[in-house]
Amino acid sequence: MAMHTGFSFLQVFSVNFEMFTALYTLVGMGHISNYVAAFVLGTEILSKSIRIIFATLGVCIFFAFGFMVLPLFAYFIRDWRMLLLALTLPGVLCGLLWWCIPESPRWLISQGRIKEAEVIIRRAAKINGIVAPSPIFDPNELQDASSKKPHKHHIYDLIRTRNIRILTIMSIILWLTISVGYFGLSLDTPNLNGNIYLNGFLLAAVEVPAYVLAWLLLQHVTRRYSMAGSLFLGGSVLLLLQLVPSGMDGVCLQDSV
Repeated sequence: MAMHTGFSFLQVFSVNFEMFTALYTLVGMGHISNYVAAFVLGTEILSKSIRIIFATLGVCIFFAFGFMVLPLFAYFIRDWRMLLLALTLPGVLCGLLWWCIPESPRWLISQGRIKEAEVIIRRAAKINGIVAPSPIFDPNELQDASSKKPHKHHIYDLIRTRNIRILTIMSIILWLTISVGYFGLSLDTPNLNGNIYLNGFLLAAVEVPAYVLAWLLLQHVTRRYSMAGSLFLGGSVLLLLQLVPSGMDGVCLQDSV
């Protein structure tokens, strides 16, 4: 969060495009790290029945709401430096979350910090009005876990076996494809006909029903079919765009009467 907010603030004082781009690269590193850490932390803390709604509506739909607010900010703040500053300052408030968001009990247990994990679980039980069992962890299981020699992981583990190697390659291809398609459409918004601020708002608003649909699909369909179906549908629509005549810049409805 510090990297994301700090370098965003420094971007306000960029003296040329090269400096802005270099800082933006660091902002992107902080942004994706912040997102992945928050995503993993939430899935580790929450129970299995809540993880799907957290991963769809809990994380993504709030991104869409923030995206919808962006055109409103841009409409009233036309100077890019002041706009960037206005978008950066709320990030400072995220620092207060340090004292609100608990650490993952799963991670604490893997590090042998059992007492800290127990405190977090008891606090969660109290907030939810549940009487926590005593003891929370089975002493025999804890003893077995502590006796096991911790296995150190390395980035090479992602390509160590054939199965994990295929998963890694497919994940890289899918992430790249989805990102290029998403940001390609997003950055092309100013080229659409009509008001650019309204177009930006509609581009963000359309994500809300998409995330709701993703939540519903994951409730009843496996992740494999949900992802394959959405990618196939989105790719098919992009291919159909080639059927639109190149000289047709806009579409209008005309009354035949």
